[in-house]
Amino acid sequence: MTRNKLRYPDDVREFLSRRFSRQHRNWLSGQGQWPIVVSLGSPTEHDVTENPSDIRTWISAWHNWKGIGEVHWEARQWPRLGPQRIPLRFSLTSPEQVAEAVGEQQRWAFSSERYDRLTHRWPVFANSSVLPRYFDVLADYDAPNFERLYSLLLWLDNNPQSNLYLRQLPVEGLDTKWVEQRKSLVSDLVQAMRGQSLESDLFVLCGLLRPKRRVRVRVLCPNLRKAVGGVEDLEAPLEEVAALPVTPDSIIIVENLETGLALGDTPGAIAFMKLGNAVNILASIPWVQNTDAVYWGDVDTHGYVILDRARRILPGLKSVLMDKETLLKHRNLWGEEFPQNCGVELPSLLGHEIEVYEGLCRQTWGRSIRLEQERIPWASAVQALGKALGGPSASMNC
Repeated sequence: MTRNKLRYPDDVREFLSRRFSRQHRNWLSGQGQWPIVVSLGSPTEHDVTENPSDIRTWISAWHNWKGIGEVHWEARQWPRLGPQRIPLRFSLTSPEQVAEAVGEQQRWAFSSERYDRLTHRWPVFANSSVLPRYFDVLADYDAPNFERLYSLLLWLDNNPQSNLYLRQLPVEGLDTKWVEQRKSLVSDLVQAMRGQSLESDLFVLCGLLRPKRRVRVRVLCPNLRKAVGGVEDLEAPLEEVAALPVTPDSIIIVENLETGLALGDTPGAIAFMKLGNAVNILASIPWVQNTDAVYWGDVDTHGYVILDRARRILPGLKSVLMDKETLLKHRNLWGEEFPQNCGVELPSLLGHEIEVYEGLCRQTWGRSIRLEQERIPWASAVQALGKALGGPSASMNC
C-alpha cells in the first residue's frame, strides 16, 4: 500500500480545512451532519508485509496525535503477523472541533458568539441566510466595530423612519464614511431584520435622508459668470445647479477632474466634471438642453457606456478623441482596463464609436486595452475640443 492510500494527520487537516472552507457558513446556522468521520486507510496483511516501514510510520503518526478529535483503533489478527492495532477512522463531533483542528477556533468562537447574540435579539435572523453569508464580518470584526454595527442595527430597529442624515445618528463611534463603506452589509441586515423587504436602497430602507447629489461644474465663459456672481468653479447640489440662471451655448462633459480644471476660458461654455455613471442627472438640468454638447471620456468600454447614456439625454452629443484613429495613434500610452464592461446594448452610439467599443471587447488591438484621456497631449486635445465646439482651437484659451 502506497503512502497516498493512507491518511496521515497532515492529510486529515487538509481535508478538514477544505470541508471547513465549504461548510462553515452552513454550520453557523446549525446545518450539517455530525460526527464527521474520516477514513484513515485499511491496510491488509500483504500491505504490512510489503511496506512495513510505511505502515509503522503511519501508525506512529497517529499514536503521537495530540490534537482535537478521536482516533478509532481496531485490532487485526493476521496469521503471519499476529494481533495488530491500526488506526482506521478519525472523527470530530462539532464545528468547534473542526475549527480547532484547522486553526480557526478563534474566528469560529467570535462568529458563533455574535451569531447567537444577534439571533437572540432578532430571532428573524435565524430564518435567514444573511448572517452565515457575512461569516467573515462576524468572525473578523474587532470589538469596537462589531459593537458599532450592533448599536446601529438596534437604533435603526427602534427608529425606522427617523428622517435624519447619517451624520445625525446618535450611535457612539459612528461616522458617515464607516456606513458608506458597509452599505451592502447594513442594507442586507436591515432587510432581514424587517422581514425581507423588497427595498434595497440604504436610505429608503433605513428611513434616512439621502445626501443631495452634488455636481461639479466650471463656468468657462466670462459673460456667463456674471450671472452667477462671478463664480467660475463650483460644486453644489443638483437642484441648485439646475436652477442657475445661465443659458450656455455649449457644454463640455469630461470624466477626468484634472482635465476639467485645465480648460481655459471658452465663450458660451460650461464644463461638467466627473459625472461618471451618474451622467443621467443631466436630464434634470434644463439649461443643458438645446446646447452644442461635447463628451470627452476615456477610450475604454466604460467610457462608451457612459457616452451612450449621455447621448440618450442629449441626442446631438458629439464625442471627442474617442475614435479608432485617436486610439491607435497613441498606442504607446495605452493602459489596461479591468474589468471591462462588455455585452451591453448601446443603441445611442454612432457607427465609428461602436466599432471601437466592439474592438475593445473582442481584444482586436490587445488585451483589455484603454486610453485614458489624461494621457493625450494637451495641445492636441485643446485643438480637438475647439474644433468640436465649432470654433478655432484658440477659443479654448480665450
